[in-house]
Amino acid sequence: MSEIVDDKSEHCIPFVLSRIEQHRKQYESRGEKPPPFFVGLNGVQGAGKTTLVTTLSQILSSPPHDLNALVLSIDDLYLPHDQQERLASSHPQNPLVQHRGQPSTHDIALGAEIFSALDARMPNIKVPSYDKSAFSGTGDRRPESEWEILNHEYRPTVDVIVFEGWCVGFRALTDQDVERKWEAAKQMFERDGEKYLGQLGKLQLQDVLFVNQALRGYDVLTDRFGAFVHIDAEDTQYVYAWRLQQEAALRVSKGTGMTDEQVVNFVNGYYSAYELYTEVLRHGIFPGQEGKQLRLVVGKDRRVKEVYKI
Repeated sequence: MSEIVDDKSEHCIPFVLSRIEQHRKQYESRGEKPPPFFVGLNGVQGAGKTTLVTTLSQILSSPPHDLNALVLSIDDLYLPHDQQERLASSHPQNPLVQHRGQPSTHDIALGAEIFSALDARMPNIKVPSYDKSAFSGTGDRRPESEWEILNHEYRPTVDVIVFEGWCVGFRALTDQDVERKWEAAKQMFERDGEKYLGQLGKLQLQDVLFVNQALRGYDVLTDRFGAFVHIDAEDTQYVYAWRLQQEAALRVSKGTGMTDEQVVNFVNGYYSAYELYTEVLRHGIFPGQEGKQLRLVVGKDRRVKEVYKI
């Protein structure tokens, strides 16, 4: 696996710090204490998101900034195993909800509750944790006794929340736009057959619309962001190669990992969402609010090729 070099922090950190500064001035000018600042971070799987999040958190938490930074992953909001099973069994013909991953498989009500508690600097906030290895890899939420507790008494409360994930920031489309994109993809699949590289055209429209409807509820999280970073790929097909590299490295280092065929099937389950929602990310998820979003375009080597402030 090629080494992931962090050439993203040099662009992201000044951007995030400037947004935090604006946020603080806005409240301090009114004599108010600034509430915590929320940063959304989206990255195609394997693009180097984890490396960036780690560096960003370390720098924000260190002098001269000394901010109490928290990293949350949308993965920790996955539905518990029993709820995921009920979702799958109640929509048995929809392949998009037979496993965790797509919008509709997260506990957004819990996420909204945690975001509101953090925003209000409430004490003793419990943050869920998800075990992807449970139930032979289908995953389950860890017991509440193992959840992290934030904002302990006599300790600094959280100043900055970095919320990261592969679908963080996705905005739902109108039903008409979903149908238009789906129809175009379906025609490509029917024309190209095995040469068709996408997944959207292989799905049923009602299954795609179900996920899109669920995604509307995610705005309660997305609308909190004071800054948003999008690590974009020149070609979203790179996600297959990146995941294959990651799993090959796991097999070497730990003696376990998905086979190449399992990786392809795994990515296939996510890929239709990239086809539907990447266009909105690229144009900006905050229409009419300039300067809140940074888009980094990376090549197949994961290195930054272009930077856009939106």
